[in-house]
Amino acid sequence: MTKTAKKSDTGKPDLSAFSAAMIAGHPAASKLWLDIIAESTRFVSERFQEDLEGQKALLRCRKPVEVVQLQSELFRKAIEQYTAEAHRLFDIMNDAAGESLKEATSKMSRAYDDVPL
Repeated sequence: MTKTAKKSDTGKPDLSAFSAAMIAGHPAASKLWLDIIAESTRFVSERFQEDLEGQKALLRCRKPVEVVQLQSELFRKAIEQYTAEAHRLFDIMNDAAGESLKEATSKMSRAYDDVPL
């Protein structure tokens, strides 16, 4: 019995070709996507560091009251940071929508002197 060789193509799309097509097809959408990825990556990295520092601080607590106070502060700070991040992402998307709208209207706008009478 002979074994069949596995195909190297798993049926998954080539992401580099997909990305190139997306950038060529709609540069504003690709810029938005890259901005969101960059901001999300920055935020997750920052939050990960905050969480590690919080874990270290919890391990240093000697009394249950200290644990409760520290957890309360960590949760409050996390909620503030997640809220601020949601606002930042909203602003990124809002700016991109405004730019797309400007791009769309500039292609369809007409000057007053180009209307035949």
